[in-house]
Amino acid sequence: MKVQQFEDKGLAHYAYAILSENRNEIILIDPARNPQPYYDYAEANNAKIVGIIETHPHADFVSSHLEIHQKTGATIYAHSSVSADYPHQAFDDGDVVQLGEVTLRSIHTPGHSPDGISIVLEHEGKDKAVFTGDTLFIGDVGRPDLRESAGNITAKREELARQMYRSTREKLMKLNNAVLVYPAHGAGTLCGKGLSEANSSTIGAEKLNNYALQQMSEEAFVEVLTEDQPFIPAYFGYDVALNKQGAPAYTLSIEGVPRLEKNFTPAEGAIVVDVRGEKTFKKGHIKGAINIQNGGKFETWLGSIVRPDERYYLLAESDAELDEVISKAAKIGYELLIEGAFVYDTKAGENSTTFSAETFQANKAGYTIVDIRNVSEVKAGKFFDGAINIPLPELRARVHEIPTGKPVVVHCAGGYRSAAGSSILESQLPVDVLDMSEAVTALKQA
Repeated sequence: MKVQQFEDKGLAHYAYAILSENRNEIILIDPARNPQPYYDYAEANNAKIVGIIETHPHADFVSSHLEIHQKTGATIYAHSSVSADYPHQAFDDGDVVQLGEVTLRSIHTPGHSPDGISIVLEHEGKDKAVFTGDTLFIGDVGRPDLRESAGNITAKREELARQMYRSTREKLMKLNNAVLVYPAHGAGTLCGKGLSEANSSTIGAEKLNNYALQQMSEEAFVEVLTEDQPFIPAYFGYDVALNKQGAPAYTLSIEGVPRLEKNFTPAEGAIVVDVRGEKTFKKGHIKGAINIQNGGKFETWLGSIVRPDERYYLLAESDAELDEVISKAAKIGYELLIEGAFVYDTKAGENSTTFSAETFQANKAGYTIVDIRNVSEVKAGKFFDGAINIPLPELRARVHEIPTGKPVVVHCAGGYRSAAGSSILESQLPVDVLDMSEAVTALKQA
């Protein structure tokens, strides 16, 4: 028996392949949108994919469970309360699936979602590992506030927090201390608030070190779990619905994105996402374009700034980069929203006003400062007195709150988000908008 972990760093997502060496069969757990790595793994081990287990309808990424089923005939397993629209077999509390020498047992562990399950792997008569989905993370547990308006079953955060309290204490913490913990996410996910950088642990280590598993009353647990959770990206409900339905095949869907001629000009007022570096963007861009740079968290910010009920154009500096960002958009199902994609390699168009650290330092009162960090970040400490805090995901809807009597300076924590924030405001405000960018690192200490 072998367990293979697959990591998507951009979404801090872990998927798993459990291989029965006796039967050369594989069951996948929570696969990502692109199924090719799992096909490659199966081929390398001369094995067949016979099952896919979905621990819950994921909010932060799109799963390839339906596509894999359609290609391989593998059975999809999910909790019956998901009421999934795709062909599946119910995998409810106590149900088991035999995979050669391995037994997989479902435990209903609601808390992050009402329909969440964890899967215990039994080998040679002993529980060896548990795949905890978004219920138990390393150093944290899943946030309870994502299913108040999404999914087949909705539940208030306080109710789910209470379910999480019972799932952890009455089920997961009852497992042997030596049982390995394999979560669906690591540090950087928005499905929790304080995850460790580690990619696995044990039940015993989590009982010792995980703040959420320490001795406390249910009331105290609910309070600590519901406070200071990160923002909820706009795309999360969309992905829950798409996963419940089953997404279209990855490669065909990407190939279906309309490719437009180089330096295409969208209609005025269209949503345009420009993924080029901020320095290139500022030298020349389409009026009104949003500069979401192609970085490690591109897909998260795309799905946080552009709503799932909107269509958008996507542009990049080269064909290779365009292919890359379309693939990233597909991780969250946003390739389905692309009106057209094209290469943009001209310096024509709008220019952005250059930020001067010296001028700013000499007269900070002469600017309206907009802090686009998350509320929890600002709560931990403001960088500039008098700054207006509007988190980046809310900026498009709250532009009207920004005074226009002075030039506007936008900052985040390190420079990546402020490129997007300043580009949003640039075409919406009748004053100069300046991006503090990486200068914030030095200026916030001055």
